[in-house]
Amino acid sequence: MHRYLRAVGFSSIQKREEFEALTKFTSECYQTEETAVTAEGEDFSERRKAFAEQIGLLVRGVYDEKDEYHEEYCIPYFTGKTERFYEDMVIERHAEKESYAGVCDDMNLGVSLIFYVQNVTEYLNKIRYERMESASASLILSGLSVEGKILMPIYQKLPVVSEIRSNQERSRMIQAARDGDEDAIENLTIEDMDTYSMISRRIADEDVFSIVTTHFMPCGVECDQYNVMGDILSVDLRENNHTKEKIYVMTIETNGIVMDVCINQADLMGEPAPGRRFRGIIWLQGLVHFEEKW
Repeated sequence: MHRYLRAVGFSSIQKREEFEALTKFTSECYQTEETAVTAEGEDFSERRKAFAEQIGLLVRGVYDEKDEYHEEYCIPYFTGKTERFYEDMVIERHAEKESYAGVCDDMNLGVSLIFYVQNVTEYLNKIRYERMESASASLILSGLSVEGKILMPIYQKLPVVSEIRSNQERSRMIQAARDGDEDAIENLTIEDMDTYSMISRRIADEDVFSIVTTHFMPCGVECDQYNVMGDILSVDLRENNHTKEKIYVMTIETNGIVMDVCINQADLMGEPAPGRRFRGIIWLQGLVHFEEKW
């Protein structure tokens, strides 16, 4: 049973029998279906049923020789709306089942971003007749959360030209460091040491969340889960039409990345509003829009 079911409004599902019944209902009453052929020659299918705008359940399974459908697993999904272009995106299959993880480099983070791919059938159809290891593609990131808090904002002056140029220079140095530039690596190391020293001085008299305004860092042992804190840009309250549970959908900006996060109203501590901050653990999903020519 998936931990993030409650994020899309199914917090009452506690037993495996209830989850199996919900999976069966979604599989039989699906609204859209996409199919593809796997590397093993199986007819793979994704069936989706929305229970709120951009929010629902996704059942993946295969068709047998008699054209009968067999469900393999069911996951909650949430589709965001903010699109971003990435180069050299890599998509790899998980070992235990027909599911995939995407990996791309984000200069704002300075690390690789790992996410759970939502549209597997589209990817399988793209690679059916071509062998591809990486590609340029646009990506819509979204996060599902089962625990979160609302933090009040802190006073920040508007970024001046020098600060904007400094951020651009840091992105340039990160790219140069990835290409093996030793001077860029040394400059980034010195900058990180200066930042650490500044935080060490201020932490004695200030709260850590008044120093660190946003963050985006891996959480736990699963590669696609992150601990994030970001400024809330917009908030929308939606309702699961099956359970009538309320779901918050927030657009947040964290470390230069704009993305959408959904969380059950019961799991969010505080009242979200634009200008405030969201802090929580998310399961990162991604909808990949593949280029026509890879």
